[in-house]
Amino acid sequence: MVQLLDWIYRNSSVTYRGAEAHAMIRLLMPALMVALLGQAALESAQPPKAVTRESTVTGTVDRIERSSRVVTFRAAEGNVLQSVYVDPKVAAFADLKVGDVVVVRYIESVIVQVRPNAKAEGVRDTTEEAKKAGGDNVTAQSKAVVTIENIDTQTSIVTYRQNGVRAARLVNDKRLLEGLHTGDRVEITQTRERAVEIRKK
Repeated sequence: MVQLLDWIYRNSSVTYRGAEAHAMIRLLMPALMVALLGQAALESAQPPKAVTRESTVTGTVDRIERSSRVVTFRAAEGNVLQSVYVDPKVAAFADLKVGDVVVVRYIESVIVQVRPNAKAEGVRDTTEEAKKAGGDNVTAQSKAVVTIENIDTQTSIVTYRQNGVRAARLVNDKRLLEGLHTGDRVEITQTRERAVEIRKK
């Protein structure tokens, strides 16, 4: 700020001396503060980038909740339990049995938003928060805040730091990278919503 005012003073076409110069600086200070703060607000108020996609996973049915249409299955890859809400249009739900090996195609969304003042944190389960906020079809949601260290636009690989640990990840949809820069503090929200197809293997 001081350097900017000094530049204006030295490059002005009008010569100010003594008290006049100090008076001019006092007049300019509020306007410059507003301009700079306004620019900072614009930079930090970037709209979130949201991408919805379909994913497919193969697993074994572990539990079926008929009333809520939620199926829990054990994924073949990683041996991890996952739950998904089954869209009412999926007729195969009525024939599912525990132990069935199925291929599930489901909808999930990823939201990326720059949050300069957010505290860096690891993956946090926000499923219950999402449901309370009206996301009745949400079966799983997680959030994490990371710091971007490098963005390789050619390979779409992002290097980031999370809880002091450096990691890299391939971003499948380049739209999520738009507007991101090295050093940005970013909140990532991943939501799994509903299955649109279930078929037995």
